[in-house]
Amino acid sequence: MTAQRINTRLVFTTAAAAAALLLAGCGTGTPQSQTSSTPASSPETSASQSAGAAATAPAPSASAPATAPAPSTPAGPGLCKAAGLTATTDATGGGAAGSVYMQLILTNSGTEPCRLVGFAGVSLTADANGAPIGAPAARDESTPSAEVLLAPGQAGTATLRYTQARNYSDCTLVHAAGFRVYPPEDTASLFIAEPHDACSNAGINVLTIGAFTGK
Repeated sequence: MTAQRINTRLVFTTAAAAAALLLAGCGTGTPQSQTSSTPASSPETSASQSAGAAATAPAPSASAPATAPAPSTPAGPGLCKAAGLTATTDATGGGAAGSVYMQLILTNSGTEPCRLVGFAGVSLTADANGAPIGAPAARDESTPSAEVLLAPGQAGTATLRYTQARNYSDCTLVHAAGFRVYPPEDTASLFIAEPHDACSNAGINVLTIGAFTGK
């Protein structure tokens, strides 16, 4: 009886000791640390990401500056018109072989400068309001045309040649009271009272006109 009691106590004692060790091991264990699935960003990584975002971000659009209007170029003097001119002739140049050479003179009678460019239209006419007689003056282009600027009171000249109408055997002779003169590029005319014989034949040119030059 004594031996059995001793064995029973040993069993209980051993079991109690094992339970105590098991509880001690569970109580003193180190808890596992919790880990995050997202790694922490280092300062270098954050700076790199910020720089990349700045590089790929679209630059703000700058509005284009308004274009300033080009300065306008002031217009030069206009062409001389009949309303602002006076017309005369000067026949002191003489003549040869039945022709008379004279200067057709157009003077700026206005208050503004104007330009003479090219050839005048000249015809013989029965009177100041009459129709032209025969062919108008043919152009003599041996002298190049030039632009002539006329200040108020200044004049431009062109050589006008008149060939005696009686020199043409087939001329139908008509009396003319003077010259009708159209300034270049103008539809209005001036009249110069200067009687001459004319040919009514449209195929006979008794007049020849040159280009204007400065007087």
